[in-house]
Amino acid sequence: MLAGPVFAEPNDGVEGLNEEQQSFAGRFLQFQDDMDEKFFGRAGEINDGNSSDVKKNVKTPHADYNVRVARGDVVEKIGRMISRVYEPQSDIQRPTTFGRYYGLDVHAKSPLMGHVHSAIVLQYYPDGTGVIGGTLNLLKGAAREEDREYVKNALDVVFEKHGRDPAPYRNRVCNMSEDAVQPKYHRKLACIGVSFFGFPMMEVNEENYLFMTEIYAAFISSYLDTVEERKDAPFTAEDVARQEAMRLNWLEDQFLGDPYSSGVVPYDVWGHAFLPPLVKF
Repeated sequence: MLAGPVFAEPNDGVEGLNEEQQSFAGRFLQFQDDMDEKFFGRAGEINDGNSSDVKKNVKTPHADYNVRVARGDVVEKIGRMISRVYEPQSDIQRPTTFGRYYGLDVHAKSPLMGHVHSAIVLQYYPDGTGVIGGTLNLLKGAAREEDREYVKNALDVVFEKHGRDPAPYRNRVCNMSEDAVQPKYHRKLACIGVSFFGFPMMEVNEENYLFMTEIYAAFISSYLDTVEERKDAPFTAEDVARQEAMRLNWLEDQFLGDPYSSGVVPYDVWGHAFLPPLVKF
């Protein structure tokens, strides 16, 4: 089962967890539903109605995936993937007693907005330990500096609220990822986002859970604020060229640079959820 109304019951598959772990697992499932409602709803408002909103399930021997994609005139594409892994199929995965991955990408039609790739994951392992992590990426394209700073500041507010230093998490996205299969194809990111996928991962506890869910929501919300603000702003042919290069870079990253999309998650899942609506070669 995955999240909320899409699959069976909220606690299906968490029988091996203790009471506290089941509580966090249930809250995380609800969080996924809340993020869907919030951000697909917001995209629809910005678009003055989405032109399409499609969901599909994909089952494999190793995992279940639920994908949702909506399209429109301003938010050209918003795509989401939720995954539940039954058993590892790569040495970069671990067996889990509970685990959900929620990934959301937003592609604005205007080249002035860049492209957001985000993910948040909560997992419990057979030894009783649990981790929460994620990544908040902005591929900048022709995004304006003031808009990039707006998103960065939204993240820094959450860091300050929780008494945490953003520097080590931001450094992970400001430098080339050592996990890239082919580093030259790795995504080219604006140095404003953060990654919580490096080790040591954060354990699942109340403070870490609140921090991660708050900063995830703040990232997407602030980006959509800038999309709405800039939706009618003029742009140049150079801006369009930057957007096209950004989208091609993301395609190359997903096929050649990311170990999960290139070797774990099926193409018809991540391609549907995360790829740009149009890529030019």
